[in-house]
Order: sequence, then C-alpha cells, then structure tokens
Amino acid sequence: MSWLVADASGVTLHLHIQPGAKKTEVVGLHDEALKIRLAAPPVDGKANACLLAFLAKQLDVAKSAVSLISGDSSRAKRVRVAGVDASTVQARLGGGSDAAQNLSA
Repeated sequence: MSWLVADASGVTLHLHIQPGAKKTEVVGLHDEALKIRLAAPPVDGKANACLLAFLAKQLDVAKSAVSLISGDSSRAKRVRVAGVDASTVQARLGGGSDAAQNLSA
C-alpha cells in the first residue's frame, strides 16, 4: 500500500501525524505513510483541524474538499481530498516517487 491512492474523483492519503511540533510541515515517508508534523496540540480536535486546513492550503483546494476518513484520535490517519489528481499531490507534498506506481484508475 502506498501513501497516495487516486481514483476518478480525487485521492486518499495515508498519513502519520506528529502533533505538537514547532511548525507544520511535510517531513517525508514514515513506513508507507506520509509523515506530517503539526504545530497544533492533540486536544479538542485542534490537530485534525490544523491538518485539514494545511492540506487544503498546500493542495490549493477548498477546505470542504478535504475530509478525515479515519484516525480521528490516532496518529495514523486517512484523508480524502476531492478534485485533485495524484501528480498535483506529489508535486505539492512530495513524499517519494514510488507513489506514482501505486495509483488506481
């Protein structure tokens, strides 16, 4: 499984989150997930809100296009982003070149 899975309507991201960091940034790969550090504490949904806002900004999509599928209280999260393709995600988030080989049409 790759950190990035695409289909006709968007992408699903498999993420490893590190809340409480000094700044919000993409770090790289962590096993088969994209690791993101968040400058928000893991309390009252602040880290999840920060993550969704960060992804919307980085991918230049509306906040409503980004939704948390699973991992509400976990570091391992799955996020759905509608209206964006895999090449755009790779260009804006990085995370390794193996993702292009694991796309589903």
